[in-house]
Amino acid sequence: MHLELRHLRTIRAIHDMGGLARAAEVLNITQSALSHQVRTMEEQAGTALFLRQVKPMRLSPAGLRLLALARQILPMVEAAEAEIAGVEAGRVGRMHIAMECHACFAWLLPALDRFRHAWPDVDIDIRAGLAFTALPALVRGEADLVISSDPEDMPGVVFQPLFDYRPLLVVPSGHRLAGRPFAAPPDLAAETLVHYPMDRARLDVFSHFLDPAGVRPRGLREIELTDVILLLVASGRGVAVLPDWVVMREAGNPDLVTMPLGDPALTRPLYAAVRDGDQNAPYVRDMLRLARESRAAQFTGPLSFPAPAP
Repeated sequence: MHLELRHLRTIRAIHDMGGLARAAEVLNITQSALSHQVRTMEEQAGTALFLRQVKPMRLSPAGLRLLALARQILPMVEAAEAEIAGVEAGRVGRMHIAMECHACFAWLLPALDRFRHAWPDVDIDIRAGLAFTALPALVRGEADLVISSDPEDMPGVVFQPLFDYRPLLVVPSGHRLAGRPFAAPPDLAAETLVHYPMDRARLDVFSHFLDPAGVRPRGLREIELTDVILLLVASGRGVAVLPDWVVMREAGNPDLVTMPLGDPALTRPLYAAVRDGDQNAPYVRDMLRLARESRAAQFTGPLSFPAPAP
């Protein structure tokens, strides 16, 4: 017997409705068409699927086996159909986020909390392990949204502006630069710079501050975790340049002092990269809106920084 989903739906409907007439209404076909379908099914099966000598009409042993199969398979099929319909309507999806280079999502978490309430059928994840290969992961489908400060001309990827941020120099309290209102490129020539393990072209401190001035720090040290970077700086093992949303959470730390890069202060745009086919999905648009609102709520007015140590 060549089984089709419509055969299983027919078996289930006749059993549940207790007869052909009501089953035909549920299946939205005529009773004569349903009778023909039942005869065809029995011819293919080579055995009776219904006991016609009793009222209401009941399933034969072979029909009961098909009913058990229908009870098992049809709910899964119907759930998949509903999910696909939800995807097409933009209600169901996946929002796996990676932040290029920076492993700190503090500013984003309030937006994700609002997002999960508004879009309960969208799977949310932060792919911290993809931070240093985020854009290639977006192209491969391993991430769905990448936070990046370096837009590229990538086929199938669009960059949506989010907001501007400031990279800030972080030094230990008592450091020779701690009393400065801002840092100039030559100030870092004698320092060990602790930075993320990224290509220099993707790090603001190099691409937009040191390299244009032809300055190279005395030493470089690559550290993947933000908290470890801050620990090393507080211990006097080097200095670091981190985005403002990272250092703002250290505003009360007496062991650290921050200052802008340059005068006027270096400011960089931040973008959300998404696949071209996803940018118009309603939940993607809403995620971008919530991310912008989250940043605005946490950083109102002009940026301020911890006062230098006296």
